[in-house]
Amino acid sequence: MKKLLAILSKAGFDGFLLMIGTMILLAYFVPQPGMVKEPISLEEIANAGVSLIFFFYGMRLSVEKLKAGLANWKMHIIVQLTTFLFFPLIVLAVRPLFVHTDFELLWLGVFFLAALPSTVSSSVVMVSIAKGNIPAAIFNASISSLIGVVVTPIWVGLFIASATGNFDVTDIIIKLILQVLLPVVIGIALNARFGVFAEKYKKQLKYFDQAIILTIIYTSFCKSFSEHLFEGFTALELAGLAAAMMILFFAVFLCIGLLSRLFGFSDEDRITVLFCGSKKSLVHGTVMSKVLFQHSTITGIVLLPLMLYHALQLIAASVIAQRMARRKE
Repeated sequence: MKKLLAILSKAGFDGFLLMIGTMILLAYFVPQPGMVKEPISLEEIANAGVSLIFFFYGMRLSVEKLKAGLANWKMHIIVQLTTFLFFPLIVLAVRPLFVHTDFELLWLGVFFLAALPSTVSSSVVMVSIAKGNIPAAIFNASISSLIGVVVTPIWVGLFIASATGNFDVTDIIIKLILQVLLPVVIGIALNARFGVFAEKYKKQLKYFDQAIILTIIYTSFCKSFSEHLFEGFTALELAGLAAAMMILFFAVFLCIGLLSRLFGFSDEDRITVLFCGSKKSLVHGTVMSKVLFQHSTITGIVLLPLMLYHALQLIAASVIAQRMARRKE
């Protein structure tokens, strides 16, 4: 049990997830700070924080490492197709069951989750524990984050108009370029000069990322609670959503495993494909929700499936990674 807790701690499953729950409770009982607009709102702080997150992320990306990682192209293609095509198609297949029901917004949240890029930190941690191909994991997670800046809004944009009523493609693209893509590009350009600095203080930058994510979650749930969006869901229904997230994780995980065997990947590469292809990023989900669902009260409910998936994927992946490591030993 102690070993499992240590692994979960390394992956981020510790005080941070506890703080996520605290922010949701705080939004329920004390929503006023999240709704204040003057003299400066928490939303404006979160918007600036989003740009800084991607700026520092880009600063830690080495162009040389990305170029070197392109060699193992078959594995990269499988991971990215799983992340941005297979995941969304699975969720799309069940959409007819939710259209014109009380759960249509929850389905949108699950689809938003399915269209997101893979995680960086926890994917690499799990691959490391399971003794997989760590450089390939770093490359795939980094590339996934960059691809997601373009692909995630395209996928979600297909269905967001019916949920928010104010989807503007041009406006979304401009916001993404200014708030996400431009900071990443500037950060990459500064990697040669300041990349060492970003790596040196990556722990402090992680805490900054988490602070911005918690701010976004708090303000999002303040809006959702003020509109009483969660009143229609029972505890049993929310438990069913959690169970559905676990089913989604294992469905993708098993399919990726079969696919990697079919392509004849080595054990190390198969481990990398399994963990990078089945993970979804809470960081990118929360910050991109600020752009895609800006000024919308549904953000909190859309983020709910992602937060459940994030917590459950860490538990499941940690147990699986430990078993893989023991088999190799």
